[in-house]
Amino acid sequence: MTCISLIGMPAVGKSTVGVLLAKALGYDFMDTDLLIQVKAQRTLAQILAQDGFLALREIEADVIATVQCSRTVIATGGSAVYAESGMAHLRNLGPAVYLRASVNVLQQRIGDLNTRGVAAEANATLDSILAERIPLYEECADLTVDADQSIQTVLTNLLHALSIHTGSA
Repeated sequence: MTCISLIGMPAVGKSTVGVLLAKALGYDFMDTDLLIQVKAQRTLAQILAQDGFLALREIEADVIATVQCSRTVIATGGSAVYAESGMAHLRNLGPAVYLRASVNVLQQRIGDLNTRGVAAEANATLDSILAERIPLYEECADLTVDADQSIQTVLTNLLHALSIHTGSA
C-alpha cells in the first residue's frame, strides 16, 4: 500500500484520524487543505470570501491532481470528490477511505456552516450538501468506515478495514 486517502465531510475527522493512522503505520501525513493554502497564499476562508467556492474547488482539484508521495496518509478537503481527475490520481496512489458520519454528529461538529468554510453555495444546508456529496463519496471510496465513534474507535476500525482490504489480516 503506497498511500491512503481519507475522504468525507468537513469535521468528520480526516485530519485527526489521519495523523494517528500515519503514526500507527509509520507513514507520512499530508493535509491537502494546507497545500491549498500554501499554493493560494491565503486561508481557505479567505479564498471562499474573495473568490467563491468554485474557485476553491478549482485550486483543490489542481492540488490533489499533482500530489506526489509514497507511504503517506492524505487527508483531503471535503469537496475533493468533485475533482474526478484528482480522485482518480489519489486512487492510483492507494485506497480511498470514506469516513462517514451521521448528520447529527456532523451538525454537532460543524456548528455554523458559514464559519466552518465549507466549499458550497451560500444558501446550502448541511442536508443539501450531504445529499449532493454522499453519492460522490460512495462512488470514490474503496472502503467506508463509520466515524461517529471516538477517534480511537475510528482508528481501530480503519486499521482493521485496511488490513482486510490489503489481505494482511
